[in-house]
Amino acid sequence: MVVSAVTLRDADGQVLTVRKRGTSLFMQPGGKPEPGESAHACAVREVEEELGLRLDPARLRLVGVHRTAAANEAGRDLLATVFEHPALEGQSAPLVHPAAEIEQVRWLDPREPLPDDLAPLLLLLLGR
Repeated sequence: MVVSAVTLRDADGQVLTVRKRGTSLFMQPGGKPEPGESAHACAVREVEEELGLRLDPARLRLVGVHRTAAANEAGRDLLATVFEHPALEGQSAPLVHPAAEIEQVRWLDPREPLPDDLAPLLLLLLGR
């Protein structure tokens, strides 16, 4: 399964995580590309659909491409193109509203002990 994901941090370095409806694990916002859509364009579109945030495509920075276990599809691999964007860096834990298939948003401080409900990709990116 191929996806794009975006890491969004606040002014305190917390990472914004989302939980999709009908699932139990938190992850970065993002999703699967539409046919012919680039990973970059997919990342921008998915964040707007899921959170109502309009990212500046020119400020989207490629972090890397990672392979992990899929969070919500047992036995499947995930190939994720991961980006970072500074959209929320000017505030501490700004209010972000879930939309589309997102059930819940949560800020995560990566310096604190991590909860048990994080997706494999997010754990990889946090070095755990």
